[in-house]
Amino acid sequence: MRFMLRLSTIISPLTALGRGTTFIVQEMGRIAMFFFRSFALIFYRPFQINKTMQQMYFIGAKSVFVICLTGAFTGMVLGLQGYYTLVKFGSTGFLGAAVALTLIRELGPVLTAIMVTGRAGSAMAAEVGIMRISEEIDALETMDINPIRFLVSPKLAAALISMPLLTALFDVVGILGGYLTGSVLLGISPGVYFTRIETSVILEDVTGGFIKSVVFAAVIVTICCFQGYFTHTRADGFGAKGVSISTTSAVVISCVLILVTDYVLTSFLL
Repeated sequence: MRFMLRLSTIISPLTALGRGTTFIVQEMGRIAMFFFRSFALIFYRPFQINKTMQQMYFIGAKSVFVICLTGAFTGMVLGLQGYYTLVKFGSTGFLGAAVALTLIRELGPVLTAIMVTGRAGSAMAAEVGIMRISEEIDALETMDINPIRFLVSPKLAAALISMPLLTALFDVVGILGGYLTGSVLLGISPGVYFTRIETSVILEDVTGGFIKSVVFAAVIVTICCFQGYFTHTRADGFGAKGVSISTTSAVVISCVLILVTDYVLTSFLL
């Protein structure tokens, strides 16, 4: 009897670990299939140009203000912190290079993706989730309209186009914010600031930032739409509660995957 109790105490954690691992692998497979279906349906005719343009306005144009605001203050903070760090080594002339490379390689794509997740990703998850619980997606299937092609593919296409543009905007505004702090407030020569940027930033840095932004766009749309699309299968909530849980999960999972993906991509791009 004691042997059986000890054996059960050993097996129970292993069983829970196995179930958790199996669940994670299954979810990763479902998400991957969801993404590939959504991406393939972008190229099916007739092309959904109008819906894609509407989503570009929602994801891209409506995010410009928050991207500019975040980029400006990020660049200003980098300029301030970088100046007081470099002044210890007598290397304040490298401030422009430090700000530009930090923004273009890392902070630009990552913070842009997180801002878009909070502003547009949560709305996507809520929209698709509400359509699911109100049986609008079932109605589309009844009318022989592919709901993934109708709802998800335009969002994915719009995000793949908009995210690199928003990232470039974030980088430019952030560099100008660093210039405002470093040159206007702290007295570094503007010529030195921009010359260091010109000599330090190479095409591979910019290309790597754009590659990250495209991958992040796919992560955001896939996770947010997946969470909303399968709201009705959640065991922890139904109806409006299920939509709220799906929206929260979409934002949290997207932000975590953005950081994980950023590390993986950086290790390959360096």
